[in-house]
Amino acid sequence: MGEEAARLPQLRLDELLDELQVRIDAVRGTRDRVHSLLEAVLSVGGELDLPQVLRRIVEAAVVLVDAEYGALGVIEGTGLSQFLTSGISAEQARAIGPLPSGHGLLGELIRHPEPLRLTEICDHPASRGFPAGHPPMHSFLGVPIRVRDEVFGNIYLTEKHGGADFDGEDEAILRTLAVAAGVAIENARLYKAARERQRWLEANAQIVGDLLSGADEMAVLRGIVGHASHILDADLGVIALPFGESTDLQVVIAVGVDAEAHSGLVLPVEGSFMGAALAAGGSLTTSEIRNDPRAAFGPPRWEGLGPVVAVPMLAEDRARGVLLLGRAEHAQPFARDETAPLAAFAGQAALAMELAERRRATEQMALLEDRDRIARDLHDLAIQRLFATGMTLQSSLRFIDHPEANERVTRAVDDLDETIKIIRSTIFGLRAKDADRERLSLRARTVTAVESAARTLGFTPSLRMEGLIDTDVPQAVAEDVVAVLEESLSNVVRHARASAVEVSLAVSPDLLTVTVADNGVGLPRQGRRSGLRNLAERAERHRGDMAAAPADGGGTRLVWRVPLGR
Repeated sequence: MGEEAARLPQLRLDELLDELQVRIDAVRGTRDRVHSLLEAVLSVGGELDLPQVLRRIVEAAVVLVDAEYGALGVIEGTGLSQFLTSGISAEQARAIGPLPSGHGLLGELIRHPEPLRLTEICDHPASRGFPAGHPPMHSFLGVPIRVRDEVFGNIYLTEKHGGADFDGEDEAILRTLAVAAGVAIENARLYKAARERQRWLEANAQIVGDLLSGADEMAVLRGIVGHASHILDADLGVIALPFGESTDLQVVIAVGVDAEAHSGLVLPVEGSFMGAALAAGGSLTTSEIRNDPRAAFGPPRWEGLGPVVAVPMLAEDRARGVLLLGRAEHAQPFARDETAPLAAFAGQAALAMELAERRRATEQMALLEDRDRIARDLHDLAIQRLFATGMTLQSSLRFIDHPEANERVTRAVDDLDETIKIIRSTIFGLRAKDADRERLSLRARTVTAVESAARTLGFTPSLRMEGLIDTDVPQAVAEDVVAVLEESLSNVVRHARASAVEVSLAVSPDLLTVTVADNGVGLPRQGRRSGLRNLAERAERHRGDMAAAPADGGGTRLVWRVPLGR
């Protein structure tokens, strides 16, 4: 009995020491986890690039609670717009297939943003199982991430190492990390917003400088597309403008991925994504343009593209066109906050067009005033002098006895009469006004057709006119001449991809000839030629002909001829 009594204190002391060691180990473990948590908070909070912040959050969460797999889902509406994973290899990701969009158990935290711990995922009523190729998962811990009063996303963790369940301490640590993550995300978003605001301001300053300097309209529009694409990390930038007198839209600028597939396209408002934005009067976004029903019209051209945003270019409540930006397939969709400045920036494009239009109107007014002055000078000075000279020569004929001299003077008088006719025809064309299209001279309508084409071509075609255009061309023929010019220049805009165009309108006593030559890609070997057939029919109505052939040095040369009866 004595020995047993002496050993009891020793046993109790050993038990106390063992218990003390267990508690010391627990304290050390807690201390280590607290240190790890602090390190994770510092690591996450020290980053300002948002994608990198999100990546560090999910990686830190996996380490802190000793989980095998982790994910962070970013909420957009009622689903997930981003899903970052940790612990899933590239091979496993390919086997799993498309990333989840926020249904099943993952959607449970979206619908009810509260911490959720499970011993067995499949036992939860919202669970829908796993897709083929998905690694097995049992234990689960999910915690929402809040940025101020907004639920930004959720952290999902599965498969605690050792087969244990996630406990309350794991949940507490993850909730603490989620709070720190919310602060870090808010800081990253504010930094990103400030940086993008600065980039928008710099781009606006550049565009305003170009506008004030009188830069070419198409050059300003190209600058707008370039700046917007760079700021929003877009792979394709497009501007479409109203096409002629119709309600259709024509793509006049396309820069980036498969730009050639978009350039020159004529699209209806109904059935095109840009047309839908124009009709809505505000910005439209889609995460998958290839599957969007609003982009049903036109040839296949969305291969390799995913998220798209389209914004109407508004000025004084009038839509002057549409700006469209697209990102590569599977890229991050355009967020509402990053596209918000795009509407105002697209307004710069509308302003550029309005200023260019007013500049053209001012130049046209100055040109008309100058033409009026020239017409007065020609009428009051040149014609009167020529007429007086002709009269003098004609009165001198009776003093000329030599037959050959008499004949030469007579020819000179006839030449003066012909010159007076040409000058009068020129005066008639100079004084033609733009107010009434039906009463415009053929010269003026030809100039108008060329100037209209210059807007969509991006450069002004050269124009040459010869002969008594406004006096010797019948009205019926003149109407077809204008139609031929407009159709020919429209074909160049849509198909030629030319950098130079030459237009000629020549009238001789017996023949009218219209020539349109470009240095583009030339006539296609196959394809529809209904436009050329229409031009040929117009010529045949007046007993003329039309020929379109490759031009010297490349491109196409179209010649339209009609005889003129005397």
